[in-house]
Amino acid sequence: MSEATHGWDLILDGIDFGEGPRWHLGRLWFSDFHQGTVSSVGHDGTRRVEVAWDGRPSGLGWLPDGRLLFVSMLDQRVMRVEADGSIVEHADLVGIATGPCNDMVVGRLGNAYVGNFGFDFEGGGRFATATLAIVWADGTVTAAADGLAFPNGSVITADGSTLIVGETMGARYTAFTITADRGLTDRRVWAEVPGTAPDGCTIDAEQAVWFSDALGAQVVRVREGGEVTDRIATPDNTYACMLGGPDGDTLFALTAADAHPDVVAGTATGALWSRRVAVPRHPDSRP
Repeated sequence: MSEATHGWDLILDGIDFGEGPRWHLGRLWFSDFHQGTVSSVGHDGTRRVEVAWDGRPSGLGWLPDGRLLFVSMLDQRVMRVEADGSIVEHADLVGIATGPCNDMVVGRLGNAYVGNFGFDFEGGGRFATATLAIVWADGTVTAAADGLAFPNGSVITADGSTLIVGETMGARYTAFTITADRGLTDRRVWAEVPGTAPDGCTIDAEQAVWFSDALGAQVVRVREGGEVTDRIATPDNTYACMLGGPDGDTLFALTAADAHPDVVAGTATGALWSRRVAVPRHPDSRP
């Protein structure tokens, strides 16, 4: 850790735009959109490139057998990394996604829930809602829920019963009951968070959600019902966060100057930061 800013310790710099952080096998994993990589970082801050992809990787997760899944944003696919390191298509979302695909959460049985922008956000397109996709463990794809305002960071509760989806342009979290066959039902508002733009998020042992606010340089902790318990300023704009560390009580935040590629692609000005928080993650929560 080379320095501390506003109570945050700098773990790693030289990132263009980091997304999809996940704590896995004792390391913090993340995607870098514009460097085309999936990397992991150890306690010493050393970055290890796990995957190089000629595209834009985003959301991450793992199948029960340990194979990595990652979202390939622009061609609207989920890719799978085989045991020998080869990369193959796991699922094609072209028939469901109406914009670049983004964040993903993978359940313990390999069922993945994948959001998309819904429209050409980066190109200045007109806002349109999006449909959340379920990618089953065998790669089959199903439309799960429509009318979502930029479905983004998502978590699954520790008991596997509930999917909570952040709607970046809806300033809210929407929850679904996960059925026995891993489908979704009982859609309801989990929390309204007015004045924010929920982006990447993580859930703790009290079932509260920490999220990066894409409208402000802060991470926010919210409970079901909308009670905001904490707001912590970040050293730069933040777009994703994750609980991890040896005791589960380290909050990691990825920062960047902006979300638009015209501003950050090729600049290596993004960073990964960490700080301790009071409530750790539940070891079975995803992510």
